[in-house]
Amino acid sequence: MRICHLLLLSLTVFGLGFAVPAQAAGTSRIKDIVDVEGVRDNMLIGYGLVVGLNGSGDKLNNAPFTKQSLTAMLERLGVNVREQNLNTGNVAAVMVTSTLPPFTNQGARIDVTVSTLGDAKSLQGGTLLVTPLMGADGEAYAVAQGPVAVAGFTAEGEGGAVTQNIPTTGRVPNGAIVEKEIGYELADVPSLRLALRNPDFTTARRIAQTINQQMGGAVAVAENSASVRLTRPDGFARSMVDMVTDIEQIQVQPDQVAKIVIDERSGVIVMGADVRISTVAVAQGNLTVRITETPQVSQPNAFAQQGATVVVPRTNIDVSGTTEPGNIAYLPEGVTLQELVSSLNALGVTPRDVITILQAIKAAGAIQAEIEVL
Repeated sequence: MRICHLLLLSLTVFGLGFAVPAQAAGTSRIKDIVDVEGVRDNMLIGYGLVVGLNGSGDKLNNAPFTKQSLTAMLERLGVNVREQNLNTGNVAAVMVTSTLPPFTNQGARIDVTVSTLGDAKSLQGGTLLVTPLMGADGEAYAVAQGPVAVAGFTAEGEGGAVTQNIPTTGRVPNGAIVEKEIGYELADVPSLRLALRNPDFTTARRIAQTINQQMGGAVAVAENSASVRLTRPDGFARSMVDMVTDIEQIQVQPDQVAKIVIDERSGVIVMGADVRISTVAVAQGNLTVRITETPQVSQPNAFAQQGATVVVPRTNIDVSGTTEPGNIAYLPEGVTLQELVSSLNALGVTPRDVITILQAIKAAGAIQAEIEVL
């Protein structure tokens, strides 16, 4: 067995070896580890039609929603096609999705994604018709329309077909115009919360203490492990936007929980730098016992006075495995991540074996870390 390659925090390429980073006290800007309350994206969704497809659209007999939508659209335009046998293959029903960034002004343009609903084979060359995009409250916040850009294609004949990428999904760059703004006056709010992207009590308190030292007053309070309350002090002449701008550049050293993440499907293991284990001895080795039965026939000699033909069993036992000395690793109390990895490497274990070893050490209560299996 070869040396196991662990995917550490440095994300070294699996199979090319790895380097264990030294534990360092790195700092990050507050803006990189928190989200500001109210400053968030909003999901939009809509239902529409894509026309202009070269016979690659929905089959109206198989997609009744496409037929109903096409009939309703034509009636709004003054064309009565009810009770008519529509048999076009150039129309496809689609779901249109987009994300409305925070503080987007009315009249701004945003990108939209178009995905087929029925049995359309490709959106190549299609044009999205006017489609209102609604938020979770049912209100329309944008209207989308425009030519669909598709990265894939499909081509088929009687003897075969070729498909590249996903031709049933496309994008309309700057295809939606914002018609309604989401009101949130950040500049006038007296207080707001900073939400930690990785909740931790120590990190929350460090953020509050650092902000108070920088601002020269008690303006920040750690409410819990996930949020820090920020209050604009009396006599602060500037707005909350200015205050957030000043605070988000402050450097803070975030803390993290000792954690090991294991993906058993791919054999990937990620271990944090604070992982510690108690005194434990680890042994690893493979033992294979192979038993082969080769029965033989025994017959008496040609001129023997008596005897009988019998089957004589022949058994071959082969024992193979790792028998070299040094397959037991002693790990003293409080070893670091680097020492743990070096000890496992000394055993010559595979990534799958490392997963089993780590789980066994955890079951023995000797590893001081949380193990999360994906």
